Amino acid sequence: MKAKTTGRSGLILPGILVLLGIYLAVGIITMDVPDGAKQPGPTFFPILITIAIFVIAALLTVQLIRNPEPVPADRQGYRSYSDWKTVALVAAGFLAFALLLVPAGWLISASLLFWTVAFALGSKNRARDLGIALVFASVIQLAFGAALGLNLPSGILEGLIG
Repeated sequence: MKAKTTGRSGLILPGILVLLGIYLAVGIITMDVPDGAKQPGPTFFPILITIAIFVIAALLTVQLIRNPEPVPADRQGYRSYSDWKTVALVAAGFLAFALLLVPAGWLISASLLFWTVAFALGSKNRARDLGIALVFASVIQLAFGAALGLNLPSGILEGLIG
């Protein structure tokens, strides 16, 4: 007879997502929004992301409760492994993004981040990935500027895009 908790270790992830959602919700509630902020305002995207996090956590919880992970009979065979090279590359990309955001600007640092993640996840066409990363970062910069009235850091491209 199996315990009711067998195969439910995956519930850790929805728990982490709920904690992250609570953290973001508290940040949104305590955010100091200027009186003259344009609509939809600086809380619009964080609210959407927080709602999405709670919805994903709920859906994952329902899925894991309905269909628990099968437990191998011998308990020696592992279904998966950790790809630490990919984790390290993505972490390095985020670190480079954080360090380069102000001096290099959003366009360069975000493009580097998006390209690094594509490379880490196994994409082979580096030139195409760089082009897509530049377009994606540009669209985000334009959306923040036009839709929200927020300026992302321009860095060394200050005279061109700032």
